[in-house]
Amino acid sequence: MKNRTPPSLLTRRETLTALGKTALAFSALSVAIGPGCGSGTNYQSSTPPIPPIADDQFLDNLEKASFLFFWEQASATTGMVKDRALAGGDDSRTLSSIAATGFGLSALCIAGQRDYADSSQLKARVLTTLNFLLNQTNVNGFYYHFVDMNTGQRAPNSEVSSIDTAILLCGVLTCRQYFQDVQIQDLATQIYERVDWVWMLNGGATFSMGWTPENGFITTRWDTYSELMMLYLLAIGSPTKPIPASSWQAFQRPLLTYRGLTYITNLSAPLFIHQYSHAWFDFRSQQDAYADYFNNSITATQAHKLFCASLHGEFSDYSGDAWGITASDSANNGYVAWGGPPAMGPIDGTLVPCAAGGSLPFLSTECIAALRTFYNQFPGAWQRYGFVDAFDPLTGWYDSDAVGIHTGITMLMTENQRSGFMWNTFMKNPEAQAAMAAVGFHQTQ
Repeated sequence: MKNRTPPSLLTRRETLTALGKTALAFSALSVAIGPGCGSGTNYQSSTPPIPPIADDQFLDNLEKASFLFFWEQASATTGMVKDRALAGGDDSRTLSSIAATGFGLSALCIAGQRDYADSSQLKARVLTTLNFLLNQTNVNGFYYHFVDMNTGQRAPNSEVSSIDTAILLCGVLTCRQYFQDVQIQDLATQIYERVDWVWMLNGGATFSMGWTPENGFITTRWDTYSELMMLYLLAIGSPTKPIPASSWQAFQRPLLTYRGLTYITNLSAPLFIHQYSHAWFDFRSQQDAYADYFNNSITATQAHKLFCASLHGEFSDYSGDAWGITASDSANNGYVAWGGPPAMGPIDGTLVPCAAGGSLPFLSTECIAALRTFYNQFPGAWQRYGFVDAFDPLTGWYDSDAVGIHTGITMLMTENQRSGFMWNTFMKNPEAQAAMAAVGFHQTQ
């Protein structure tokens, strides 16, 4: 996310001193995609070929693998999820992020719905996480972006983050609706209702990106269209310390026209800005005074696919079925915010699976084709937790890590494409419904 990493963590690839390796026991879970998935194997005539698996089974395998990240790479004592982990598992790092934890809480709900794990284990993990969060260090209800997963200790220079707290709260409120458990519901409500949203405005009409005890409020603000919609809607819908509904009009909505496609976007932010709020808030067939944001994300994804195709002459790996660049790891530049249109970052031929994974509900046929191409043609791109964060077929580089928020957006949007489960569950929260009504959303059909 824009400006999401504190200065000492800019590369996001460096590890903190290991504070202890977490070992989590979990029942065996098969996540391997079966043979015959476009592998081109020549079978003997006496052995009938195994047909390729259907798209829905492919997506189910992707979700199962993604869920393993959130189960195995979280602390059993706090529930906090690692910011990143080795894509093959067996990772000893202990740096967690509250955003990854928000995605993780949502992943536990999907796992319950899909029977990926025992319901009692899932409920116990949710209770562990919510109990820890209720007592975790916070500032007016907002959490530090990066903390140690086992102790909750703030990572050096980490900020109290407005947008990452919003992602965490989306996971918290999803659990409140999915798990029909009084204790879970009570904890989730307490965590949400104690947030002092007005404080994070810092006297302005738009949110500060964060705060540190050393320097106070960050001067940059969430004042231009991006993943910020969930932040404003959670704040407007708060029953205890809301901001005015008029704040919805305070952020800018710039228009971009690319190859005949016109849509609202942020000219300095990658594709993921069109995905994150849509993981929880259901904008389908909804419109405010400015846009139908679901259709806007469809158009943004179409434009991005065309943009990637335009790079084929420079990077031969980009094609109609192999595309997608968004914030990710890179081979030589650490964690990079790159993509387009317009072109941003040191684009070098790297492919980022969560660009297509997080856009599945918007352009499902094209996104599934891209994900299946990554799996079929680039075997090194798939490991224990599904796809690695990024890879470059032109150089043979495959990232060693999976990143929590990228694995998370892929899992949640995969489930939304398959069933709408995340939307249907999260939107049962009356605060979400009230906020969308307050800012003027209405049915378009």
